[in-house]
Amino acid sequence: MTELRYNPLLQDWTMVASGRQGRPNLPKDDCPFCPGSGKVPDHYDVYVYDNDFPALSGNPPQSDVLSTPLYKTAPAYGKCEVILYSEDHVATLSTMTVTHIRKIVDVWTDRFVTLEKDPRHHYVLIFENRGREVGVTMPHPHGQIYAYPYVPMKIATELNATKAHYHEHGECLICQMNQEEKRFSQRVVVETEHFISYIPFFSDYPYGAFIVSKAHKTALPDLTLDERDDLALIVKRLTAGMDELFSREFPYMMVLHQRPVDGSDVESYYHFHIEFYPPLRDESKMKYLASSETGAWAPCNPMAVEETAAFLRAAVDRATTAEGEIR
Repeated sequence: MTELRYNPLLQDWTMVASGRQGRPNLPKDDCPFCPGSGKVPDHYDVYVYDNDFPALSGNPPQSDVLSTPLYKTAPAYGKCEVILYSEDHVATLSTMTVTHIRKIVDVWTDRFVTLEKDPRHHYVLIFENRGREVGVTMPHPHGQIYAYPYVPMKIATELNATKAHYHEHGECLICQMNQEEKRFSQRVVVETEHFISYIPFFSDYPYGAFIVSKAHKTALPDLTLDERDDLALIVKRLTAGMDELFSREFPYMMVLHQRPVDGSDVESYYHFHIEFYPPLRDESKMKYLASSETGAWAPCNPMAVEETAAFLRAAVDRATTAEGEIR
């Protein structure tokens, strides 16, 4: 069964995808994403792969459950893609060259442009899940793209907040955040010519870093070629620092926040950025979402980000010195 079910309490949709129970779990000797598997090309740099277990599809079945005035259902229309970062089974964003990461940025951009052409797609979400701690079932380096037939609640909330701020202050909220974080400086982790990374004042994750464009851009297609190069560079620097932090592969969820597909009316107030949600608060300690955070959406950060930003900034500096950043 794949369908959308409307939640009237939150005025949002829940995706139902019971077929995803059949996903393979961390294959060690037979990776379908490695060359030679028969499922991908024998050689590739970055490869787009249709998800074998999609929550959304271009030809969704009709719902098995009849809608009622209270409980609405809808076909789970959309697209779920896998972006294979490299044919190297053990590569990571932190170990790839900046040149290779730039190829990933280009594929992200191309897929965004393609998927937004479908009028039934309302939001394109590009993301990566990394590590067993966040439930990854395939260890081969990859990210994913979901094209939704609606704007998910968190993005809708951001859009409403940034719109309200713009109308009240005449300024982009995230541009103002950049200025405030740079002025205070203690939460800044790494900065490049066109991007800045910081753990924002309000983050509910100890190492919940943002990467934000300095110029006011709404989505990947707005970036210049130089900005794409720079985005690849700061992604490498930040993820290398994360791995350096505890001398281990750092688990995270990484999500690109961009304008909706029909986003011409948000250009003045919405701002492209990447958010990381890393579950570690120490080398072997997890930050779990307990009752208050899950049941009431009342986040609690167990560590002050002014302290964790300093730790992560030092780790980025060590990793940068060690690698030499050869493109």
